[in-house]
Amino acid sequence: MREAIIIEAIPMFLQYGFKSVTVDDIALKMSVSKKTIYTHFPKKEQLVETSVMRHFEVVMDKILSISQHSKDPIIELYLIKKEALNHLSNEKNSPVYQLQKYYKTIYQKLKEKEFKVLGNLFSKSIKKGIETGLFRPEIDIDFVTRIFFNGIRGIQDITLFPISEYKIDQLLLHFSEYHLRAICSPYGIEKLNKYKKELNL
Repeated sequence: MREAIIIEAIPMFLQYGFKSVTVDDIALKMSVSKKTIYTHFPKKEQLVETSVMRHFEVVMDKILSISQHSKDPIIELYLIKKEALNHLSNEKNSPVYQLQKYYKTIYQKLKEKEFKVLGNLFSKSIKKGIETGLFRPEIDIDFVTRIFFNGIRGIQDITLFPISEYKIDQLLLHFSEYHLRAICSPYGIEKLNKYKKELNL
């Protein structure tokens, strides 16, 4: 039953938001009593955290697959951006918005886990970019990796970029180009400009 609750809760949370969906809503959808859900998750926050981390694993699997099959680090970054947009929105019922606003502890845990999982992936991507001549050889890989993560989190900060004024797709696009132009070699810039024309990035 615990697994069934998680499987049912995740799409509801993603569609309507973690705060908006109540335990009553989930119980009604599953045709079970609220007590049944509380037996496995005594607090709604526990169900939210479990759902967040489970969905995180699914998204990470997709991103790792993108990384493995991308022909170079520039294309990789844009494909990851495209995947990220499937899970982000500017609506007040969006998962990221509601996590930041109502479940700050869970959001912090998510950020920490994200860096642990993706930090190594991005470091390898930067190293590959240096080895293939796309990125400048003198850049500090650890520093750039951390700055990149800080920037990605920064553009999702609703106090810094209010959802009423900024669109997440445009923010991600601008940040991706900002990041790449900071680390690309002249050859990398040439490739970036070529991809932008050919692939409409």
